[in-house]
Amino acid sequence: MYNRIAYFIFGCLFLLMGAFLIVAAIMSEAAPPIISYIILSMAIMSFSLSYLYPQFIQKDERMRMIRQKGMFFAFIAFVGYSIVLTTLLQFEVISLTGLEAIQILTCLLIVTVFVSFVILSRVY
Repeated sequence: MYNRIAYFIFGCLFLLMGAFLIVAAIMSEAAPPIISYIILSMAIMSFSLSYLYPQFIQKDERMRMIRQKGMFFAFIAFVGYSIVLTTLLQFEVISLTGLEAIQILTCLLIVTVFVSFVILSRVY
């Protein structure tokens, strides 16, 4: 029970930090820093873990299947994200540094893995 509350509190803290960075960037009329997206993806991860904690402590076949399918779907999505990002960078539709591209892919991967866990836990 305490772990579930802790994940929720961490999610709220990450959400507040990310919102603060984005609001500060908007007020200064600049683009939000890339780190704010990582913080927001960590908030999504924390909220997902808060929701999934009672199910993840069970080591049964259902949770093993949810983890396995979730990681498979996240891998397929990651390949798709990589292809799209590489294509956009190659044709100079967007211009990003290597660090920014890796951070964007990291954010997308974190969000995809944990949202797919939540969706699969609702389905199965």
